[in-house]
Amino acid sequence: MSSSVLDKVMTILHAFEVDDHDLTLAELVRRTGLHKATAHRLCGEMVQAHLLDRTPGGYRLSGGLFELGMRASVERGLLEIAMPFLQDLYERTRETVHLGVLDGHEVMYVAKIGGHRQASAPSRTGGRMPLHCTGIGKALLAHTDPETRREVLSAPLVRRTPRTIIAPGLLSQQLDAARESGVTFEYEESAPGIACVAAPILDVGDNSLIAAISATGPVHRYRPEQHVAAVRAAAGGIAATLHRRRALQH
Repeated sequence: MSSSVLDKVMTILHAFEVDDHDLTLAELVRRTGLHKATAHRLCGEMVQAHLLDRTPGGYRLSGGLFELGMRASVERGLLEIAMPFLQDLYERTRETVHLGVLDGHEVMYVAKIGGHRQASAPSRTGGRMPLHCTGIGKALLAHTDPETRREVLSAPLVRRTPRTIIAPGLLSQQLDAARESGVTFEYEESAPGIACVAAPILDVGDNSLIAAISATGPVHRYRPEQHVAAVRAAAGGIAATLHRRRALQH
């Protein structure tokens, strides 16, 4: 497959947005700017490759993409080890629990566990959010390399709510405090009505950043300060188990 064809395939895949169930060929043509005949031919080939499914309304993303995504070695191995700890944390807090990794200047959510009364957080598995306004993002940002931290703090910090911290100096103070305490907090900074406590998962050997976890709940009843120990313990348990697993493999 030539790079130009690959570019067109990626353009079609990225035309699908989070809330789309399926898209007509006409809508795909409109969003991608591809010629109708080209889009039709590529969509047919993508159906055969299990990248798209054909539906009565047009096309939708195929389960084959999910299967490929689950083969991503870092996230898959991390998820296998982390899931029991995430489930324990959910049982302790009965609030929405997240596992996220640093991807560029964003947090990518690898897992999300929530019960019937879960907070209406804007996160979703496989989704992304800015680092500066989420508890889990700030946990990652506090422990990432200095260059990434500088890049994020020097770029415009988007205000998502009235409580989003957009002053680099104030955010930097929070990140320094987080390195000392081992946890970060969010109070209605990514979305109104939610609060969060998060902790990084750090490599036991060199203290490098692996991922972060959080527990999120609605501000009218959830007090994140009460769950600091549980979140920190879960993060430490994941880190220790990862370290043991790697030691056995060498």
